[in-house]
Amino acid sequence: QVQLVESGGGLVQAGGSLRLSCAASGRGFSGYAMGWFRQAPGKEREFVSTINWTGGSTYYADSVKGRFTSSRDNAKNTVYLQMNSLKPDDTAVYYCAAAPRYGTIAPTNGVVREGLFDYWGQGTQVTVSS
Repeated sequence: QVQLVESGGGLVQAGGSLRLSCAASGRGFSGYAMGWFRQAPGKEREFVSTINWTGGSTYYADSVKGRFTSSRDNAKNTVYLQMNSLKPDDTAVYYCAAAPRYGTIAPTNGVVREGLFDYWGQGTQVTVSS
């Protein structure tokens, strides 16, 4: 069992930066691939990024590539999402999720199946003003 708690969201102006954190409790965090997803008002939840258990392999949605960076510190049971050059379109609730696998979860046609992830956080709001 893994519990996930996101933090670091807030209100930021366009062009600004935020760093989200996802703290995990429970056993075996290092054995989990992690993902970041987001859901904007009136839209379906979408994939943002995935990172494998070592942190050495990451994938990003095209919409955030070059602006967002995922990382993890297994000693602290925490995964991070550094978000730079934020745009109003990045406004959403951001969720982290854990999948019980060591390998990388790569998107297929830009999509990552949410069913691969067993555990989800409660989400943190990110609002980008223009």
